[in-house]
Amino acid sequence: MTKHILVIDDEPSIRKSFLTALEDTGYLVETAESGEVGIEKLGRKKYDLIFLDLNMPGLNGVETLRELREIDKYVPIYIVTAFHAAFTDQLKGAAADKIDFELLKKPLSSDQIVSITKGILDGATIT
Repeated sequence: MTKHILVIDDEPSIRKSFLTALEDTGYLVETAESGEVGIEKLGRKKYDLIFLDLNMPGLNGVETLRELREIDKYVPIYIVTAFHAAFTDQLKGAAADKIDFELLKKPLSSDQIVSITKGILDGATIT
């Protein structure tokens, strides 16, 4: 069965890099340009994995994370950001509230995106 991935990032180049990296993996990848759009998509469809940016206009990544968890408590959510230090207090607050997430630092190469995704979805070894 095809696994579905959602990439939520306001930067078109980041969304495109995930699409390009994962195009030959057999996963179905969708994107959202904002937290609001990502929340709307998760409300309509189940995803097996979500990659989420932190630094976005409108709802930031932590606010989006909290809303996503209201919809689906179990989907793996990986926050991918270069700005985690600016959100330390909010991330600690989410963790204290027992909101599950993982944190990855940008930039990620195409090989890293594929390796991480396969490790999460298929249990492959992450290199």
